[in-house]
Amino acid sequence: MKSKASPTQKTLNVWAIILIIWSVYRAKFRLPEWFDEFVAKPVVFVLPVLYYIKRYEKKDIFSALDIRLKLKLQDVLLVLSIGGIFAISAFMANFLKFHKVVLFQNPLQLQAFVYIIVMALVTGISEEILSRGFVLKRLYAESKNIYTASFFASVLFFFLHVPILFTNLKLTGNLLLMFMAMDMILSLVNSFVFLERKNLVLPILIHTFYNLTIILFL
Repeated sequence: MKSKASPTQKTLNVWAIILIIWSVYRAKFRLPEWFDEFVAKPVVFVLPVLYYIKRYEKKDIFSALDIRLKLKLQDVLLVLSIGGIFAISAFMANFLKFHKVVLFQNPLQLQAFVYIIVMALVTGISEEILSRGFVLKRLYAESKNIYTASFFASVLFFFLHVPILFTNLKLTGNLLLMFMAMDMILSLVNSFVFLERKNLVLPILIHTFYNLTIILFL
């Protein structure tokens, strides 16, 4: 008689299905970036997670993902500090690459800048719900080890980005390696923050800050 799958096994099964669907989508379709971020990721990354939580865990979505909209001052300062470190790192990389600070080839209009902010936020929400609120929280619940859970979740987060990294024609050579390293660093930082603060909103905001610095500087 086969034993029942553990919560971790079930979580990884959901993640694997999402990765397969996302990989096929990235390989077969070349749709605009706005469609990827505003439609494809929410559908592929988030909907299966919400379905699993409601259908099998039978829990409230907010509590199951540790989403708490009320932030303390120390939480805000933490987000700004980590976001500032990412901004400084991107600024330095920009300066080393161009020997001067280059934000955009053409000036941004207000509407375009707002669009970038919203897209960065939506991307952060989709990826953090799957990677931190769903996967990491359940890995940690079984292992009770912040380091192994964070490392394993970060490896999964990296593999989730492999279809994006290797289907983006703009990412080659050293730039590709840099983005791969930055993905791992972002994931490890967000994992520690999430497990320490028990609030998914913080990783979402840090991820948004990270996305903005990448878009603006790199």
